[in-house]
Amino acid sequence: MTDGPHEREDVAVYERQGFGARVGFGTSPALLIIDFINGFSDPDQFGGGNIGEAIDRTAELLDVARHMDLPVVYTTHVYAEDGSDDGIFNLKSPGLAKLKPGSRETEVVDELAPREGERIIAKHYPSGFAHTDLAAWLARRGVDTAIVTGCTTSGCVRATVVDAMSNGFRPIVPRECSGDRAAGPHEANLFDIDQKYGDVMSLEEVLDELEKLAPGQARIRSGRDKGDAEK
Repeated sequence: MTDGPHEREDVAVYERQGFGARVGFGTSPALLIIDFINGFSDPDQFGGGNIGEAIDRTAELLDVARHMDLPVVYTTHVYAEDGSDDGIFNLKSPGLAKLKPGSRETEVVDELAPREGERIIAKHYPSGFAHTDLAAWLARRGVDTAIVTGCTTSGCVRATVVDAMSNGFRPIVPRECSGDRAAGPHEANLFDIDQKYGDVMSLEEVLDELEKLAPGQARIRSGRDKGDAEK
């Protein structure tokens, strides 16, 4: 989003009313990868916009998270064949009913394929926390910071961020690692998240924070510095 006069006016309103403070990183982050599945990466289904680019940048962050041995959890969006999982969300978005168990559409994209020990949670609502054990899973591992990536920014990412905050986790959204099918909702929701629910940061800034937690570990594995590290 460009820093135009209207945006500056909007920020001024929020600042005046006491919004926009930083939650900051804690000491024990986890990486949440929300709905980067084939159905949401395909523009002919539920994808489009900058989702493909966000997947590529998330792959860089995932490489770092794995090198640092951070907890990694994925969500996939899926509904039972017999309709028994359907809820109010399906009334608003009936097309999602095609996301059936075992279908390629519900599998995590190849670029981010889960490894042994990384959790995959099936969900039926926008938030990764809604009617799942995600909060308990993170708490069991001592997590205090949820780095939220995925799609869509205006839907499942935003909902997960709000619930992460509501469950006592510090939400961090790397801007380049969140995607949406349309630019307007993407930018508007990043703005709203940053003002009220979590910290929207550049991927570069997130890597800086991870480097502080594990000096020499994050930077050497980032896409930007791999070439330097191999020299």
